[in-house]
Amino acid sequence: MTKYETDSIEAQYQLGSEKLVLANKLAIVDAAEMDDVEAILLVKLYEKIFTTPEPEDDVFSFQNVANWHRQWLGNVYEWAGKIRSVDMGKGGFQFMSPLQIERHISVFEDEYLSRFNNLPEMTDEELVSFLAQSHVEFILIHPFREGNGRVSRLLMDFLCSKAGKGTLDYSLWDEHKDFYIKSIQAGVNRDYQHIERLVRDIIK
Repeated sequence: MTKYETDSIEAQYQLGSEKLVLANKLAIVDAAEMDDVEAILLVKLYEKIFTTPEPEDDVFSFQNVANWHRQWLGNVYEWAGKIRSVDMGKGGFQFMSPLQIERHISVFEDEYLSRFNNLPEMTDEELVSFLAQSHVEFILIHPFREGNGRVSRLLMDFLCSKAGKGTLDYSLWDEHKDFYIKSIQAGVNRDYQHIERLVRDIIK
């Protein structure tokens, strides 16, 4: 993470956590404990999403994704479900500036989420391309302060399920994390061939 020059709650760490845990409503200071809490809450969110009947002809938008994020982490962080206001980077790679996020979310909706109801009609290769590109673009936008990677996988699972393929096993991605990261970074130049290979490998 980069260092933030702002008084935003998003930039604050929990007192006593040695800057290892973000400021939270539960006063958790141990990073492992926070990881466990977030993991448990994410399982509950998955259960809710994938056991609730989908409304017919429903319009899917980024607001749905923001609502997921709020439902997941709303009892943990003040900023859950809100577009981040701080700069973020990882491993020397800088994610999109907060000033550009809303505009790019609009483009993301137009190019990808607007095609939600067309997913069942896509061929396998069309689906691979769609999932790969939408995943990369979401990660590059990095709309939230925390949890973007996990929400991006939830989104891919949801889209893949809509297409009739079910949820995915991402263990292969975790095993080849360096290649995954390089595939995401290649997407900056609209080079999606590497992430398409990864998506193709996990769709059954």
